[in-house]
Amino acid sequence: MYRLLFCCICLLGSSVVFGQGEANSLKGVPAKDRVVFGGGFGLSFSSYQDFISVSPQVGYFITRKLVAGTGVTYRYTNYKYYSPSIKLNDYGVNPFLRFTVYRNIFIQTEYEYLNYEFPDYNAGVAGETTRKNFNSFLAGGGFVQPVGQKVSFYIMALYNFSYSDPRPGEYTPYSSPLIIRAGINIGNIGF
Repeated sequence: MYRLLFCCICLLGSSVVFGQGEANSLKGVPAKDRVVFGGGFGLSFSSYQDFISVSPQVGYFITRKLVAGTGVTYRYTNYKYYSPSIKLNDYGVNPFLRFTVYRNIFIQTEYEYLNYEFPDYNAGVAGETTRKNFNSFLAGGGFVQPVGQKVSFYIMALYNFSYSDPRPGEYTPYSSPLIIRAGINIGNIGF
């Protein structure tokens, strides 16, 4: 169901983009100038928990307003209030489409595959963990602010259409269907 919805949104976005004609074309712009790099990172350290998150992205301007790309995610969490401490590693990939609606405002849709690890309290062994896969269809919007000729800052809110409240004793990688992200882009920030 979500894959069908994703395909429909992509087709609708493509028809909107290509319907704008020559004004949206990047004809004559070298491929290397269409590439944009970016992503986000997070750090949190306390006496109870350490958290590190790295999520680099690369995108390619298909038209002046449409960027297709992908990102990878790595998250490390160390829960120190257990003895021994519990160390978790999550990783994933997230292909996306981003369309500029008006000036610095964009909409984005993405599919995220995340392999996450969580404490397994049913195993009966302290520090034992379990791995699961989590597939998400995300869509939302955001704002990008140039801070230099080839650098910009972005913030976005995405809704996870695949989210469901966890049952008792179940662990999911997200505590809510709403996901807030912020990061930096390096490269052409628009044409």
